[in-house]
Amino acid sequence: MAGINVKGKMEITELGFDEIKSNLKTYLKGQTQFTDYDFEGSGLNIMLDTLAYNTHYNAFLANMLANEMFLDTAQKRNSVASHAKALGYTPVSTKAPVAYLEVQVNDATGANIVMPAGYAFSTTINGVGYNFVNTTSRTIQPNAGLYVFGSGTGIPVYEGTWTTTRFTVDLNDADQRFVIPNDGVDISTLSVTLKETAASTTTSTYLPATSLVDITASTKAYFVQETVDNQWEVYFGDGIIGDAVDEGNIVILSYVITNAEAANGAVSFTASGGISGFNDITTTVISVAEGGAVPETMESIKLSAPFSYAAQNRTVTAKDYAVIVPTIYPNVESIAVWGGEYNNPAVYGKVYISIRPKAGTTLTESTKSSIVSTLENYNVASITPVILDPETTKIIPTVSFKYNSTITAKTSENLASLITAAIGTWSDDNLEKHESIFRYSPFTTMIDEVDPAILSNITTIKMSKTFKPTLGTATKYTINFENNLYHPHSGHAATTAGTDAGGILSSSGFKYTGDSNVYYYEDDGEGNIKAYRIAGSVKVYKAAPVGTVIYTTSGILVGGTVTLTKENIASVEDYDGVAQTYIRITVQPDSNDIVPVRNQILEIDTTNLSVSGEVDTIASGASDAGVNYTTVSSYNP
Repeated sequence: MAGINVKGKMEITELGFDEIKSNLKTYLKGQTQFTDYDFEGSGLNIMLDTLAYNTHYNAFLANMLANEMFLDTAQKRNSVASHAKALGYTPVSTKAPVAYLEVQVNDATGANIVMPAGYAFSTTINGVGYNFVNTTSRTIQPNAGLYVFGSGTGIPVYEGTWTTTRFTVDLNDADQRFVIPNDGVDISTLSVTLKETAASTTTSTYLPATSLVDITASTKAYFVQETVDNQWEVYFGDGIIGDAVDEGNIVILSYVITNAEAANGAVSFTASGGISGFNDITTTVISVAEGGAVPETMESIKLSAPFSYAAQNRTVTAKDYAVIVPTIYPNVESIAVWGGEYNNPAVYGKVYISIRPKAGTTLTESTKSSIVSTLENYNVASITPVILDPETTKIIPTVSFKYNSTITAKTSENLASLITAAIGTWSDDNLEKHESIFRYSPFTTMIDEVDPAILSNITTIKMSKTFKPTLGTATKYTINFENNLYHPHSGHAATTAGTDAGGILSSSGFKYTGDSNVYYYEDDGEGNIKAYRIAGSVKVYKAAPVGTVIYTTSGILVGGTVTLTKENIASVEDYDGVAQTYIRITVQPDSNDIVPVRNQILEIDTTNLSVSGEVDTIASGASDAGVNYTTVSSYNP
């Protein structure tokens, strides 16, 4: 409240412009010198406006300055980067897509040939051309008469332009800084070399400093930091921590300027010119381009910096790996890490990492190997990192809704289309990442809120996973849903009429080796999986069960585990209107809340999603509303 307190001092609790002006006016009216003054007059009113504006600006500035003093509240990127630096954390720069190529020079002769740094390969994506460059000079000799760079494993090439910037060290210039003057720099490709003088013919290579533990006064190391202008600065040691630069030294910075994620997915490359004068060059793609990413966001820096400080550049806990892996491979959409003791089955001495990339669905083997190799710099003791691909469990909702036809012109089909679109968006926003739980209550609430005319919905849930059979070979398969399955009593749904699948498990079709009939799987309610074919209007079963299903976790038995003992499958039937190489297993969960475990990722199956609606006869005032009102079962059949 504006006014004068008991000591005659002005209230300063309000910071809005109008409140400040009112406080100033009340304060001045309380002074004997201004008893008869008209504070609404033009002169004093303008003075009060000026004072109020000045106070308001200062309060705003003080608030902003206070915010920028702390990592959690900072709003400017340079402030966030500065606080992160104090925690020993360097934000991740723009990342160039990297592909691995095997390059064979067919017409080469001689003792060796050299591919220089900056040698480029061209590719095209959606009609746009991109260059991928080699970032280090490579020399090879012939092997069995062949000149091949990256034989078998490929050499890494990065999308972008190979650029070099030079600086002459001037120790008399106290403000000299070695700032890379370009945007879009992938700092992981940075190469730093020094020449003693401009006339020197030899260079010294400096390596990035990753830890102060191993840096001595003579260590040729460099440091990097993000600048106020969101560029990158290179700096060197002082002769105590790291080797210091001298007057007249030439600092040479070479790096890739990239278009970030634009060239992710490139699959075809052409050499841009000759290598050591030879022009008959064949490129083979070992792994397609991936890993391109924009610079780390402020939100990510705020989250990662404290964890990085806690990790102290070593990987001991699962959280340490979850923090360090994205700094090695920034193309991480989501990540899950768990110790081998929590694996199924338990494997001690290993840590498991599952990564969903921003581009694509899985990592290439070369990318996995690169990540594991880099993690060796952080690992302690004898822990072995293992990278697993994510496994997708699809959720299949069946939605039946009621709506009030008197408050909308939309038909049930119109509303069903809106619900279907909303479910797809909900899946994108709330699922499709590691550790993102499917929560039934918010899901059904979202459906009710799609349109004001929708009054209620009954939604049932099933879930499915796929496996790829080894055709023509008797093989054991284990499909882990990691969630308990619905099994209210022994023998539940064991018998069905006609050709409908029994139990709570069903599958897509397949054929056995030596048998032209199409078979399907179902369970018998007793934990056995049976295979059957359809003959006319009846099901014909194979004589013996073909596998087992564990409905509920008990001791070491994990609920939701489906095991096919020894299946010799010849072919897979199509489903969802497309040719398939996988068999789909569909089950009914015990709970409508589905939890992704370890490397599981949940996703709504929008292809098999079912949405239907009908008019609510009571809400719409139908004449027979109280007599013929129908409801839908809340249970799966």
